[in-house]
Amino acid sequence: MTLRFSTEDHARVAAAIRRAETTTAGEIYAVFARRADDHRFIAAAVALALSLVAGFAVALLARLLAVPLPTLAVEAGQLLGAIVLFAGLMLSPRLAMLFVPVRVAHARAAALARAQFLAHNLHATSERTGVLLFVSEAERYAEIVADAGISARVEPAEWEAIVALLTEAARSDLLADGFIEAIARAGALLAEAFPPGATNRNEIPDRLVEI
Repeated sequence: MTLRFSTEDHARVAAAIRRAETTTAGEIYAVFARRADDHRFIAAAVALALSLVAGFAVALLARLLAVPLPTLAVEAGQLLGAIVLFAGLMLSPRLAMLFVPVRVAHARAAALARAQFLAHNLHATSERTGVLLFVSEAERYAEIVADAGISARVEPAEWEAIVALLTEAARSDLLADGFIEAIARAGALLAEAFPPGATNRNEIPDRLVEI
């Protein structure tokens, strides 16, 4: 897999997390996903629908022009067209995304964000202060997932402003810088609600993960 971020970008993001966590008992983690799902089912449905429409159009045109057209030939053409279209959509994720409803794309990305929150043990910190900064590129989706301890003290609107920052950074192809600024802002919010304790133990690795 080709990485979206350079080694330097990874180091900068990790350093930003370390800086932010010196001021809070919160734990910050960053995940970037190229895509949340291959949306194979939707690609198959689109390919089938387009092939059926094309077959109907060809059959109608042949009838209007009084051109004999064997039924088997139409069905074979529809099958071949569906296979070719499906393969094309699978080989071109960006093209496939044009047919994915925004609500579906965001739901798949949100599900992956929560799965990553659990996979990296952000739910298992001693004070329930784990925070995930998540971006899924193909779905154009960003989210901040905060554990129960944080949700009780930080207003959702505060996170929404940081999500908007991440979304704009992704759109402008400045995602490394966007993560760094988002981490700084998240750290500032956490510092107010969860100042560091006597030991301020680092429970989660400070890093950006690409999947």
